[in-house]
Parts: sequence; structure tokens; C-alpha cells
Amino acid sequence: MFLYIVGLIVLLYVYRWFRELGRVPNKSEKFVYITGCDTGFGNLLAKHLDTKGFRVIAGCYTEKGEVELKKCCSDKLTTLLLDVSDNYSIKKAADTIKTLVGEKGLWAVVNNAGIALPTAPNDWLEIDDFKHMINVNLIGVVAITLSVLPLIKKAKGRVVNVASICGRISTLGGAYCITKYGVEAFNDSLRRNMAPFGVKVLCIEPGFFKTSITDFTILETHFQKLWNKLPQEVKDEYGSDYIDRMKVMVKEKFEKMLDPDLMKVVSCMEHAVAAVHPRTRYSPGWDAKFFWLPLSYMPTFISDAFILKTSVKPKVSVL
Repeated sequence: MFLYIVGLIVLLYVYRWFRELGRVPNKSEKFVYITGCDTGFGNLLAKHLDTKGFRVIAGCYTEKGEVELKKCCSDKLTTLLLDVSDNYSIKKAADTIKTLVGEKGLWAVVNNAGIALPTAPNDWLEIDDFKHMINVNLIGVVAITLSVLPLIKKAKGRVVNVASICGRISTLGGAYCITKYGVEAFNDSLRRNMAPFGVKVLCIEPGFFKTSITDFTILETHFQKLWNKLPQEVKDEYGSDYIDRMKVMVKEKFEKMLDPDLMKVVSCMEHAVAAVHPRTRYSPGWDAKFFWLPLSYMPTFISDAFILKTSVKPKVSVL
């Protein structure tokens, strides 16, 4: 009986593998709008889809990002200056896209733009630290999607939202996990809302990868600045050596988790955009598949115990 079950599982995986091989036709007529293309996943995806023949519309936060991306891509790629936290910038980009795509509509939008700092214990932060990240990571995703949704409905295309494994289990202080949980919720509601229109809504949930937002030097500087601004009372609670222990933990433990192969994420993004039968969710990274996702389904006392055991404790800790 056990062998029959194993055989059935293998057959199901083989069937899914074959089913997912097909790619959509006429790529040269399909426009894909990507946010956050200056660096990281968005930059790599724009280049990758350009080589695959798609008409890429790359939203960049800086002119420098635009110039450098154009140097690496074909003349089919279009760049736009885009600030996903600014309504005027979003509307201006949407108007340009509407003119570009015409009656064909927009095949896909990939909501990739996001920030990860400030991230720290919640009592180190102020409400404005939360507001800024929520405006970029969550409200920006909703605003960008709504700005081009009529064009996507016209093409019966796709919305691809980049969340995180931190949208399944909250391991960090600050707004990052909050925003990723929000993206997951928006993704689920939009997927069900758009299904009758033939629009597919997909979610990418990467594990921990080595990008500019996980660079140790940047994180170290960030933690030190926040520590320097703390009231003495809070510093006393955490202990004078807390910041040093935090830096050691980030360097020795956190950096070991980072996967340098960013194409694992980009390949999932490309599949979500280009496959005839895309998956509803993608979880690139072995840590996401075999550790964080299973941990997120565990009882709270198990996930809490693990996260607390591996965290740096304040001086006044009762644990």
C-alpha cells in the first residue's frame, strides 16, 4: 500500500512537471510591467524577460537605474521613472503604459519593488518607520495593481506579487513582516476576484537571498544608527553589549542562510509570467521549502520556541 501511495505522488509530480513546461505564444506582443528594476530581482527579471522576447516595461526609482538597464537590454525594453509610494508617479506611469500597450492590454504586472529597512525590535522604532515601509511594500503594491488592472483584464493577463516567507511566519520586528502578510492577503482576495475575468494572480514567496537589502555592512550601519537614537532607559533594558551581540549573530548566523543564486527567484517569476499553467504560489529557496514553510504550520509554541532560542536576548530577559 505504501508503494502505491509513493508511486501516485511521483506520478502527480511528473504530471505537474510536464503540464508546467508549456509557455505562452507571441511573447513579442506581450507587455510586462515590472517595478523595482534598479537592482536585485527586478533588474535580473527585466533582463531575463527581455532575452525571452517579452516587451518589458521596467519601473526604476532612479535615472541611473534606467540608464544602466537600457545598456544591458534590447531596444524592445522601455524604462519609466517610478516611485511606488507616490500617487502622481504611479498615475503618470500608468498613462504611459496605456499608450504603449494599446488595445492589446497589459499581459502582466510584477510587483517587485520593496524595502526591508528599518527592521529592528519594535520598541526601537517610531510610527513613521512603520508608515514609510507600509506605503512602499503594501500600499504601493495595491496602488500599482489598481492603476493597470483594467489593462490586465483586457489582456486576460497576470498579476504577480512578490511577498516573502516572512508573509507566512513573522520573524522580524518592524513593518516588513506586516507588509508581506498584507501582500499575501491582497493576493488571495484579488486572485478570487479576478478569476471570473480570466486573470491569474500569482504569489512569489522567496526565502532568504543575498541581495543589497541583506548586505551585512548596510544592516550593521542601520542597527548602529537606531541604537544610537534609543533612550538610555531602553539601552539599559537591552544591555550595553546587545548591539555587538546582534551584529555577531547577523554576521555568523544570518549570512549563512543567504542563498547567492538569485536566479532561483527570477526563474519562478519568469514561470509565473510566461507559463501557460503557472502555479498559484512559488517558494524559491531550500530554506523556504523545507524549513520556514513547515515551521509556519507548526503549533505556535514550537515556532515561538525556535525563534526565541535563536534570537539575541536583552539583558532583562526572563527566558
